[in-house]
Amino acid sequence: MTATSSPATSSPAGSTTGTTAGTTTGTGLTVVPIETPTLGDRSYLVHDGEVAFVVDPQRDIDRVLDLLDAHGVRLTHVLETHLHNDYVTGGLALAEATGASYVVNGADEVAFARTPVADGEVVAVGERMRLTALATPGHTFTHLAYALRDLGTGTGAGTDVGVFSGGSLLFGATGRPDLLGPEHTHDLVRHQHASAHRLAALLPDEAEVFPTHGFGSFCSATQSDATSSTIGRERTTNPVLTQDEQSYVDELLAGLGAWPAYYAHMAPANAAGPSAPDLSPPARADAEELRRRIEAGEWVVDLRHRTAFAAGHAPGTLNFGLDGGFATYLGWLVPWGTPLTLLGESAADVAAAQRELVRIGIDRPAAHATGDPGQWSTCAPASFATATFADLAQVRHHRDVVVLDVRRGDEHAAAAVAGAVNVPLHELLDRVGEVPPGEVWVHCAGGYRASVAASILDAHARRPVAIDDTFDQAEAVGLHLVGPSA
Repeated sequence: MTATSSPATSSPAGSTTGTTAGTTTGTGLTVVPIETPTLGDRSYLVHDGEVAFVVDPQRDIDRVLDLLDAHGVRLTHVLETHLHNDYVTGGLALAEATGASYVVNGADEVAFARTPVADGEVVAVGERMRLTALATPGHTFTHLAYALRDLGTGTGAGTDVGVFSGGSLLFGATGRPDLLGPEHTHDLVRHQHASAHRLAALLPDEAEVFPTHGFGSFCSATQSDATSSTIGRERTTNPVLTQDEQSYVDELLAGLGAWPAYYAHMAPANAAGPSAPDLSPPARADAEELRRRIEAGEWVVDLRHRTAFAAGHAPGTLNFGLDGGFATYLGWLVPWGTPLTLLGESAADVAAAQRELVRIGIDRPAAHATGDPGQWSTCAPASFATATFADLAQVRHHRDVVVLDVRRGDEHAAAAVAGAVNVPLHELLDRVGEVPPGEVWVHCAGGYRASVAASILDAHARRPVAIDDTFDQAEAVGLHLVGPSA
């Protein structure tokens, strides 16, 4: 039986979870995946009805505490597969809040007390559950996976339930090997290949694979639509296990793209030992204060949907809607340490944004405001037009406009609108001056990044038109595409 078919999800605005029952393994253990879809990650709560362990918890530990209460179990161990590069861990705070042992690789240099573990060591959780630490370098040099054996209620050898593979073996992919810098990438990618083969050799085909990354996270080298898997399935479908080492290395390295700039701050924060986050509401700002903050170079971020922002917004504000990759793109673009003020239609929107931000180490917004642009501005709201690719095709028959593609370079190289200028969104703040003069029709793959870019252009006194459309419509409406896929 698949143990990840009914994941627990979390409302961005609160600590409550969605499906909290989890699923039962063939041996009777309960596995509850805790989804963080906005970052593309999963944490796991596993219990036998009495005691539990958690693997790779996110910063907002109230979600885990709520699950422990809902299941009526006691947490004894919190385990980290690695010092994460894409989010700030809640592991230390969760261990301190519950009295659980905090299990971290003894080879990691950290500033806090932990229960060190090394390759081959066994962690006993209650009477039934046994976790074996397995050195699986590749995503990082000190990466560990944890193989779970259920001893059951008898005295038999037990059953290999699965492996918590972190950023090692993912669904149809592996964790990317380039996050520690280019000087380590070639060593780590070969380690990654060897580590995946080690897991496949040690575990039976029916053992479940429980990765932390790979659900949209930039920590994954490639992406899969799978929501569950087994060692046997990966053995026959995952390139790391079906290709020879050199073919895997060449293909993976050729496909690596840019990763969010805030990743550079995550591992140091995790090594320092993050505290529990403060999710209380920040101070409230009126229109005069918002204007002062914008003029001082601070970021005032409008959390509303892109169509609402385009129709009217406080001048100088930037649009990172909660409906898309809010934390990923805001964390990627904001100069680290810049004070942030959040604008939401409701207090719940602001709370949702705060929860997303603490996961990447942005702990306290400078201020917030709720309501609408008329309440956030000392002058008339600004606006800009939105359009479709069909609109772009029509307007090109009548006048010259700038077409700005803010997708990543690899996306643009694969297929692009002929004549489009490519400035990836994560480079736009530094390259606004390179955008040709005139009316700028800005697009991405689906509309979210285009709206962020349009808000940046608007704040720089440019005339944007945000294309709110999917890129596959470009060719369908007669726009000429160039590139290998065109």
